[in-house]
This record gives sequence, C-alpha cells and structure tokens, in this order.
Amino acid sequence: MNPTLNIAVKAARKAGDIILRYHNQIDLLTIENKAANDFVSEVDKAAEDAIIDELKYAFPDHSILGEENGEIVGKDKRFVWILDPLDGTTNYLHGFPQYAVSIALYENDEPTHAVVYDPFKEEMFTASKGDGAY
Repeated sequence: MNPTLNIAVKAARKAGDIILRYHNQIDLLTIENKAANDFVSEVDKAAEDAIIDELKYAFPDHSILGEENGEIVGKDKRFVWILDPLDGTTNYLHGFPQYAVSIALYENDEPTHAVVYDPFKEEMFTASKGDGAY
C-alpha cells in the first residue's frame, strides 16, 4: 500500500476509535443543528481533530478542508485533504449503524487517494489513482 494512503488509513482508524467510544453514549452527547436535518456532535469534532493531528504530523505543509473545522491552508497548496469525519451523523445519532469516516487527498485538483472506513463493521475501503485493476 502507498505510504500516503497508509497515513490516511491510520487517521481513519483513530477517528473510528473515537466514534465507537461514544457509540453507546449518544444520549450524553452535545448535538448542534447546523441546518434542517443536518447535525454535528462533539464526536464529529473530536474525530476530525484526530484526523487532522495525524495528517499534520505526517504532512505539515498540506492543506486540509474539513467538514467541521473548515479550511486549513498549508504551505504546499498542491495537496488538499478533504475530510468527513462522521459521514452519516444523523444515522449515528439515531443508533443506525450506517456511517463511515471519509478521507480523500487531492493533488493539483485531482483525486489521488481515498479511504472510507466503517468502524462499526470494521470495513475499510481504499483507492489510489493508477493502482486499480483493469
């Protein structure tokens, strides 16, 4: 597996650990309503912070566009990470086990790596540009 993709996988797993830690404590969470049927919880924020910490440690000059923290502009604007730390927040908050951590890297406006991780089912899906089957 590509070293960059390995970092994304590691970040997704850390976010997944946070998501699962709160899975049985949903009634204790602080939940905000961003818009109609669009929620954000402290879990979304904590999971995104964990992803950002991991990515910034490995790639301090990369930019990041997160659903919760917005844009963090790095020195090397060729690389932009796109994050949805808890894709399916509404399902999560209602106890439906259909949600995932989504992370993608764009290089020069082209997608190069992606990770989708379902921590509840422990399923990981990855992709890298040019590393597919024909």
